[in-house]
Amino acid sequence: MTTDQILLFAILAAVFALFVWGRWRYDIVAFAALMASALLGLVPSEQAFEGFAHPAVITVAAVLVISRGLAASGAIDRIAHIVVPPVKSLFIQIGAMSGFAAALSAVMNNVAALALLMPATIESAKKAKRSPAFLLMPLSFGSILGGLITLIGTPPNIVIGNFRADVLGEPFGMFAFAPVGLAVAIVGVLYLATIGWRLLPKERQASSAAEDLFDIDDYVAELLVTEGSEIAGMKMAELEALAEEADVGIAGLIRNHKPMFRTSRHAEIQAKDILLVSAGPKELDAFAHKRDLQIKGHDGADRSLFSSDDVVLVEAVISADSRVVGRESGGLRLRSRYGLNLLGVSRQGKAIRQRLHRVIFQAGDVLLVQGDGDTMADVLQRLRFLPLAERGFQMGKRRHALTAVALLAGAVGLAATGYVGLTIALALAALGMVLFSVVPVRDLYDAIDWPVIVLVGAMIPIGGALESTGATRLITEGIVELSAGHSPVMVLALLFLVTMTLSDLMNNVATAVMMAPIGIGLANALGANPDSFLMAVAVSSSCAFLTPIGHKNNALVMGPGGYQFGDYWRVGLPLEILITLVALPMILWVWPL
Repeated sequence: MTTDQILLFAILAAVFALFVWGRWRYDIVAFAALMASALLGLVPSEQAFEGFAHPAVITVAAVLVISRGLAASGAIDRIAHIVVPPVKSLFIQIGAMSGFAAALSAVMNNVAALALLMPATIESAKKAKRSPAFLLMPLSFGSILGGLITLIGTPPNIVIGNFRADVLGEPFGMFAFAPVGLAVAIVGVLYLATIGWRLLPKERQASSAAEDLFDIDDYVAELLVTEGSEIAGMKMAELEALAEEADVGIAGLIRNHKPMFRTSRHAEIQAKDILLVSAGPKELDAFAHKRDLQIKGHDGADRSLFSSDDVVLVEAVISADSRVVGRESGGLRLRSRYGLNLLGVSRQGKAIRQRLHRVIFQAGDVLLVQGDGDTMADVLQRLRFLPLAERGFQMGKRRHALTAVALLAGAVGLAATGYVGLTIALALAALGMVLFSVVPVRDLYDAIDWPVIVLVGAMIPIGGALESTGATRLITEGIVELSAGHSPVMVLALLFLVTMTLSDLMNNVATAVMMAPIGIGLANALGANPDSFLMAVAVSSSCAFLTPIGHKNNALVMGPGGYQFGDYWRVGLPLEILITLVALPMILWVWPL
């Protein structure tokens, strides 16, 4: 083993460990690995940033813009409630919902598909008087399965498709993945509808709907400003500063029996005003006692008390790429910067009832926030919060629905006829989304998941280093030697299982980038069809069902569904076994060795 190989393996081991640890965001880890590789000479300096100009990066960016266009146009939510009905049969409800998620994910980014369908799914669970846990994990898994069907369904397919062009001179086509992906998706959806939901723990099956995670009485109290209180005569800005120091949030005030939410920061607090505050019991008692305020109670949780025609109360889940992940809520200054009042936080189905200003946010946390109805949609989008219920401000620009669908269909048609390559066709569709105002120019760059772009661009040169340093050859020779006497089918199965295991622990794009060269190396060493091995890497790198960290969608449904870490492998392990049993024979049939 050469020095370069040792250094590269050390970098990859560090990448793997940091991905599993999860403290650093995956794009930062990947970029740091790229810089380390360049400093050590493993990646030539002049080639360090070539990955960002790779067609795979442009294709991923174009797909993300197209997905935003489909979502914003209202083309999807028009039929979401029809396809996800609150029927009595759980088999039909899960089958329809996860099947539609799979179909949708075949033509758009699967994270966007989940975000579109999650509000309708939660509403369907509520109307059917079922726990959302029955539906949300199948929704996530269904959206992941659907991404296997087409080249644009999931970033690993795009990476593998373009990697084939680099090594074999021709990329995989738009529907090259369909025979295997469709078979896996159909079997997976049937499993979820018949068996999968039964494997959830009983306590998860009995949990309440997402909106019931928040009992207003547990978070918000009314404080009467007495005649002798130092608060009387104080400006609202001063009060908010005092409240923040005491871990108390000001949600509004009631004056003369009329709730007031848009109070100016320069307005004065008056005696007999009633403050609506969010706080834990200890913080509330200390704040009221210190400021000579009288704690009042009210009968029952009345959410209308905290919203009006102009102010809305929203439950939203934090996405994995949100800027707030890993940061303390108090330090974000959500009220002063974004106009949001944080009234509650729920994690894995359990409410965090104390010291909301000290909560360190995690992906999948469900927040109860209050804010201006006119700006709420933009604020949630900027922060990467996904609302769990449809609101009037999120209905989409329905007049653009046909335009968005036509642009996508046109891109697929251009690529299918061979008139232009798929990357150019998708880039043209993304441009059309902007020119026809389906995606406004101001939202264009927000539509792109930049951490994914950085991840792909940074990992491609590292994947090249596996080849240039001979690390790929070393790995493949070791695997071939260990599997001596076994058929190429057994080696293919081993590659499939190892890649699937890695995808459960680290980002699936990084998994695809690292395992694709190994797949090609094994095929060359065995004299087998390289397409069989590339297809095995593509399918297995996207099958992350054992943990909530393997795929963004799994993390997104964790909070709203009230799932625990172990729930994923209970449902996901049989699914991965089933996928292996279906995918390998299909690969060998469609892409014979």
